Amino acid sequence: MYIVRDGKSGFYIINSSFHVLWHVINFFWYVFKYSPANLSLFRSPENLYSPSGFMDYWIAGFLVLTAGVLLLPWLWFRLTNSKTRDEDKQEESEKKKGMIPKGSLGWPVIGETLTFIACGYSSRPVSFMDKRKSLYGKVFKTNIIGTPIIISTDAEVNKVVLQNHGNTFVPAYPKSITELLGENSILSINGAHQKRLHTLISAFLRSPHLKERMTRDIEASVALTLASWSQLPLVHVQDEIKKMTFEILVKLLMSISPGEDLNILKLEFQEFIKGLICIPIKFPGTRLYKSLKAKERLIKIVQKVVEERQVATTEMPNSPANDAVDVLLRDVNDGGCSDKQSHPLDFISGKIVEMMIPGEETMPTAMTLAVKFLSDNPVALAKLVEENMEMKRRKLESGKEYGWSDYMSLSFTQNVINETLRMANIINGVWRKALKDVEIKGYLIPRGWCVLASFISVHMDEDIYENPYQFDPWRWDRINGTANSNICFTPFGGGQRLCPGLELSKLEISIFLHQLVTRFSWTAEKDEIVSFPTVKMKRRLPIRVTPVERTSPISVEDH
Repeated sequence: MYIVRDGKSGFYIINSSFHVLWHVINFFWYVFKYSPANLSLFRSPENLYSPSGFMDYWIAGFLVLTAGVLLLPWLWFRLTNSKTRDEDKQEESEKKKGMIPKGSLGWPVIGETLTFIACGYSSRPVSFMDKRKSLYGKVFKTNIIGTPIIISTDAEVNKVVLQNHGNTFVPAYPKSITELLGENSILSINGAHQKRLHTLISAFLRSPHLKERMTRDIEASVALTLASWSQLPLVHVQDEIKKMTFEILVKLLMSISPGEDLNILKLEFQEFIKGLICIPIKFPGTRLYKSLKAKERLIKIVQKVVEERQVATTEMPNSPANDAVDVLLRDVNDGGCSDKQSHPLDFISGKIVEMMIPGEETMPTAMTLAVKFLSDNPVALAKLVEENMEMKRRKLESGKEYGWSDYMSLSFTQNVINETLRMANIINGVWRKALKDVEIKGYLIPRGWCVLASFISVHMDEDIYENPYQFDPWRWDRINGTANSNICFTPFGGGQRLCPGLELSKLEISIFLHQLVTRFSWTAEKDEIVSFPTVKMKRRLPIRVTPVERTSPISVEDH
């Protein structure tokens, strides 16, 4: 006899238990059958003709009852023991095969979306992850915006997700982003096409020729921007830096200098960018519809630049590439990739527009938050001033220009940048979709499920970073060189999609901080960081700046 559980038979085998009970009953049957009561034991009570018959009847009943009472605990033990053994075998089998992480899918349809958003608006957006990590472990399942998703707060799992790209995981983003950018966007393409495009742009951004030119261009833009600040009674840092970083990026991409063309481009881009996070409805008048129309106008502006550049490239094919348009045009003309669609100029124009996005969010946010954190930490600010004034003094004495390597050699400045990026979490994670069942560290990620590799959870993990909510640039002197420093610090992503502009971004922040602290002092008004839907300052970080002439480094107490 078998009891069936979860559609599988044979888990609880109780045949032997019933056999034992049957044999005991038979034993008592034979005992009483041949008892001195002359076979009257099992007659009905009304047919018993002597007191001794009644006595034998009740004795037999008592013995059978006693046997049952004695056998029930043993039977129960057999059943529960069998169940425990089978469950242990099942758990062991699941561990061998991997199992879906624990967690809660929340309410029907909306899942845990409301809680996720509420935490995003709080002072500690990582609290959503922390609470579930304490309940279910570092990898757990949930449901956000009606989509079952596995969230990883484990640095090693995140590393595997980032590195196993193309054949195992593909990008997965909200529908508004895919609608606005298209199926062939930089965020969505995979395989050889994505790898080649990434390699082309990365090689260009690392070229010595570009580094030298961009150092001069960034210095000029920062100097011009900061000069305008001294004329303003109140500077909203977030807004002013956005103007500066967009100009720098557009010059890098298309060699467009400040002027009317840049202003028109900026207006259209601002209308376009508003649709990245919105309700994905394309009816006239909706946010997504307006952004798509802005993108069409933006593409036409960029395409005009691309067409003019193609003519120039044809006339001077051996001239060095001055911007991203040159790089992509030459790749198309060389036939380097077969997946360029039927209209290669449209392809290039679309990619240039997409590469403008970091100039609108990532860079200005990082610079703004660096000012915010330094304003709140005078000791760190004093140390930063000391280091940068020392380099300025050396350059004045030698009469030499600053170079890329000079800015990158400012060790404490790089510590400030790293600490800002760790705490800011401008890119708080990446979304991927599993193309097949994947097992990582014993966790099963089923085919078709989305995975969120949470960078913010790792960056704010107190087991990795001591006092994670404290701005401490000195921590990077202790961290650099450790075995896990790379996988535990991923502000620019990782794997095949590591941001190709990583070094250029750090250069831009370094130049900005150098000129700011060596030419100005400032006082900041109280402001708060908002983390949802994107990281920004609630009041755009208002400050009052004062030009200063620092002729020598200021003293600073040892930290």
